[in-house]
Amino acid sequence: MPFIHDDFLLQTKASRRLYHEYAENEPILDYHCHLPPKDVAENRQFADLYEILLEGDHYKWRAMRANGVPERLISGDATNYEKFAAWAAAVPDTLRNPLYHWTHLELVRYFGIEDSMNASTAKSIWDRTNAQLATDDLRAWGIMKKFDVRVVCTTDDPVDDLSYHKSLAASALKTKIYPAYRPDKALTVHQPEIFNAWVAKLEAASNINIGNFQSFLDALQQRHDFFHAMGARLSDHGLTTAFGSATTQAEAAAVFQRAREGQAANVVEHDRFGSFLMLFFGRLDAQKGWTKQLHLGARRSNNAKMVGLLGPDTGFDSMGDWPQMDDLARYMDTLNSEGALPKMVLYNLNPSDNYAFATMVGNFQDGVTPGKIQFGSGWWFNDQKEAMEWQMNALSNCGLFSRFIGMLTDSRSFMSYPRHEYFRRVVCNMVGRDMENGELPDDFELVGGMIRRICFANARDYLGLAL
Repeated sequence: MPFIHDDFLLQTKASRRLYHEYAENEPILDYHCHLPPKDVAENRQFADLYEILLEGDHYKWRAMRANGVPERLISGDATNYEKFAAWAAAVPDTLRNPLYHWTHLELVRYFGIEDSMNASTAKSIWDRTNAQLATDDLRAWGIMKKFDVRVVCTTDDPVDDLSYHKSLAASALKTKIYPAYRPDKALTVHQPEIFNAWVAKLEAASNINIGNFQSFLDALQQRHDFFHAMGARLSDHGLTTAFGSATTQAEAAAVFQRAREGQAANVVEHDRFGSFLMLFFGRLDAQKGWTKQLHLGARRSNNAKMVGLLGPDTGFDSMGDWPQMDDLARYMDTLNSEGALPKMVLYNLNPSDNYAFATMVGNFQDGVTPGKIQFGSGWWFNDQKEAMEWQMNALSNCGLFSRFIGMLTDSRSFMSYPRHEYFRRVVCNMVGRDMENGELPDDFELVGGMIRRICFANARDYLGLAL
């Protein structure tokens, strides 16, 4: 039997039935990812397996570094084949890391190749996959069709003109591609060079002269309106922790003005400015019926030497261990008290906080929108079997698992759609085990119906995206 087979990860009869009858054939709604809209709009054809499998994949880069692979064969000037061969040689050493599962799922689902990846199979795999990548079936659009991807929500800076989204909206692509509003750089008053360069781009994008704080807010709202007109129904923020300080507009305006003059905000000023802006963004989302996503807890760019050489987002990030709940509670409570709390998805990076997040979610359900506040799926280092189960168990024990909006790729790679399959197999295995243990009823229409909704319909109904 090949390693990846029909019942991979499905350990019980009930699990297998749940997966094959209720989960396997559901379409994909990828409501948070980092796919480059340019690659989608241009229906990118990948020149070789390196481009689609390894290019920019920090998960694999970290594993290669841990395995003693020189940086030249990871992010350096080696040829694409040399880099791929180095990865293939490292794959046997990823046993018990989710990369071993993902890599072989990708080989089977994209290319129909059941071989184990290793140094001796590298050249054969390279040649066979490259031949298939030369066909239309494995260009960007073909991949989305192959995996029945109905909707993709990219992650976009407010200064983006969304030109690729415009062309996609007018194209023949069946998959709907929507932007999501990610204004992280609007909070960088502690880094004036970055902040002021970004404000200049915001001026150009909004056609508003940003001479003061109010015009800054006006420009941000103008871009929010534009994103809405382009089909956006989600925002997203990548934060170490939530911002929850009480701040007046005058205080935020003073921090803004000093940053415009080149003076970096200190820790307290940055917190106050961020707190004001995050309330502003929350009100915008609530007014338009959007869903706000908060990604909390990443400790980024830890290796100063390597980040200096390669730049950020190159595989030197990890979990943080900051207190999360006090500011998050104040933030949500302030918006809720105003009647301006939008639908919200909270993603937690440190599993030690899972129960805190799962219980915080329950404080702000409104009795109107089912699952209005979501405890989001396992994120980043947690989108693997064990940590996904941790997240789902915390949600199940403290809230309503049946209202969960399920999995997303959170990926820059067109090779990531099997992560939805992986998630579905993990869910079905976990719930099927409960059925066979007598902890859930032996009612497949009841339990299987819940599984089916978690795979697709819950997200479709919750997010309000046009399909």
